[in-house]
Amino acid sequence: MTLYLQNCQYIDSETLQVSSAHLAVEEGATGGVTLIDAIPAAGERQVGDRVLDCKGRFVTRSFGCGHHHIYSALCRGMPAPPRIPANFIEVLQYVWWRVDKRLDRDMVEASALGAALQMARRGVTFCIDHHASPMHVEGSLETVAAAFERLGIGHLMCHESSDRNGQEAAEKSLAEHDSYLASGRPGLIGLHASFTVGDDLFEKSVAMAEKYNTGLHVHVAEDRADEEHCIATYGKRVARRLYELGGLESSKTILGHCVHCDDAERKLIASSPVWVVSNVESNQNNNVGLTDYDWLSNIMLGTDGMHNDMLRSAKAHHLTCSTTGGIGYDEVYRRFRNVHNYLGQFEAVGDGTNNLVILDYDTPTEVRADNFHGHFLFGLEALHVNTVIAKGQVIVEDRCSTLVDEEEILSYAREQGQRLWAKLGE
Repeated sequence: MTLYLQNCQYIDSETLQVSSAHLAVEEGATGGVTLIDAIPAAGERQVGDRVLDCKGRFVTRSFGCGHHHIYSALCRGMPAPPRIPANFIEVLQYVWWRVDKRLDRDMVEASALGAALQMARRGVTFCIDHHASPMHVEGSLETVAAAFERLGIGHLMCHESSDRNGQEAAEKSLAEHDSYLASGRPGLIGLHASFTVGDDLFEKSVAMAEKYNTGLHVHVAEDRADEEHCIATYGKRVARRLYELGGLESSKTILGHCVHCDDAERKLIASSPVWVVSNVESNQNNNVGLTDYDWLSNIMLGTDGMHNDMLRSAKAHHLTCSTTGGIGYDEVYRRFRNVHNYLGQFEAVGDGTNNLVILDYDTPTEVRADNFHGHFLFGLEALHVNTVIAKGQVIVEDRCSTLVDEEEILSYAREQGQRLWAKLGE
């Protein structure tokens, strides 16, 4: 099937060249986009082809999230923790570890459906998720994947393996990775962070990543406590430990945060093929500190579960890194789009050029290749996303999902949110 986009202002996501054109968008995980001079006449089109009039709107490649925690979707407005956290470790103990240990199958599904709906409506068509539900492990990744696919969202999943809940829970997490990846699903091997992962679990995770030709997805030096624990326990800093355990060998490996890496760690990470994902809003929210990423080429952007809006993440990254390091508008945009370069290592996962957003961007100034970065940072917002195309299929049209009953999804999420909140009060 071919989707024809008529009368659009197409912004090439790499060259930023703006063209008044029509587009032929091919369906499927490997489909592409072609600029054409004219839409074929009705008699020349195939059964199932569709023509969508863009009415002069801007069209460009859709967005991807490099690091998410979609299990947090039901936490908006949840009851306060039993005590106010005094530091990052207490944030985990009194907030997030209390949440993830109470998640069951329906809560996981509702979280994934709610987050996927919000991503789709914000032009995010691919999500690299770091899932945690230590008391509901078996089948959890497939639950999330199926929910994402109902909304048309591509995905690269992992489960958060950790020793913090005991050996049995850690073994279940490894088994979930094994089962999920053996089914043919693309994914990563998830680990929480150095301070909750012992050598045995880490080595088993590296071996499993090698078995499935994939990478790790692990939090690194998000807070000073991670580094302090590593030095006290292992006599070395976190990146050195990862390196010695084989955790920096794959170009598919993702390191989250890297806020407190010292110069030696930066050099070690930068000289390896791994990727780092920045989540500056989460860092500010958790008061763990801020850093620059000027030392790194393989960097992309995420939300860390804060929200589902990658345009917002890009703006926050710009404002933060303008003060922590030297960063230009073009570099912010490069980091924003780097998720596509990372995902290009995985065969046919559905993050091709036939993932598009149609933007109802009523700018008072001209959009050109030489000024697009200014529009990107100071003009474009999620509210401008009118229509979203994923793998050549329209998944959002006129700001509404074409695939699901939105009120049904939101009602289910609210129901499961109430169940979660009740459990938090027990």
